[in-house]
Amino acid sequence: MLSYRHAFHAGNHADVLKHSVLMLVLDYITQKDKPFLYVDTHSGAGMYDLHNGWADKNREYETGIGRIWQQPSQNWPEGMQTYLRAIRDLNSDGDLREYPGSPWLAQFMLREQDKARLFELHRNEYQNLNALFSRYKQIHTEERDGFQALSAVLPPVERRAVILIDPSYEVKADYQNVVQAVKTAHKKFATGVYLIWYPVVNRKWATKLERDFTDSGMRNILLAELAIRADAEEAGMTASGMIVINPPWQLADSLKVVLPFLQKELAEEGGGFRLEQLVAE
Repeated sequence: MLSYRHAFHAGNHADVLKHSVLMLVLDYITQKDKPFLYVDTHSGAGMYDLHNGWADKNREYETGIGRIWQQPSQNWPEGMQTYLRAIRDLNSDGDLREYPGSPWLAQFMLREQDKARLFELHRNEYQNLNALFSRYKQIHTEERDGFQALSAVLPPVERRAVILIDPSYEVKADYQNVVQAVKTAHKKFATGVYLIWYPVVNRKWATKLERDFTDSGMRNILLAELAIRADAEEAGMTASGMIVINPPWQLADSLKVVLPFLQKELAEEGGGFRLEQLVAE
């Protein structure tokens, strides 16, 4: 797991889906004045230069955020406006050079009363993450296994939280670790909004993850998945998804517009999307 570098994949189709959902949730959460805690269990470096280093090797962003960036802003669906505005502010000269990770996007949404806990186990990634947020008093970074750290920060004193869990899944154990970590956290704090990202490299692993959450006993679980091509084990990551526990009530309606847009802009023949309430409230 520690060999994984998100920079190779920064801004790809999976990032676009993950970050679109994240920003929608944060948009809804910040509509109330009450403070909340943002938790990111696998934070990565927090910011990625698309024109240099690892991101420039595979250039996956060109078939992800790059395609949407080329669209006139009036074509962006309402549910993606906050996400894309954050990227536009970061690249104010119009050249898509930097792509933010989830910690930076969350920071973009934090208000004075909100706080964030960011965890990253990879030493180099953590050093970059810590340097990026060292001047933010309300953001605390820690070089620590996010699976183990999650339960320790819950329940939050704010009594409201958005928790993003997106490991690399380089090892199969992550599929079980995600479910166990969320179940343990949910027992301590059942009302948090939990966002679980997963890749579809092998469909049977993704199906088992989905089934494990469906059978977990937790309620109110929404699934949103974007496939850029039909499932094929030799084709790499053909799709990715977000499992959202306790989604804001407006989220599903917004995704009914966002997901068709993403399919149109990012998917090839055989691609598509799913939006399904796995478990009712």
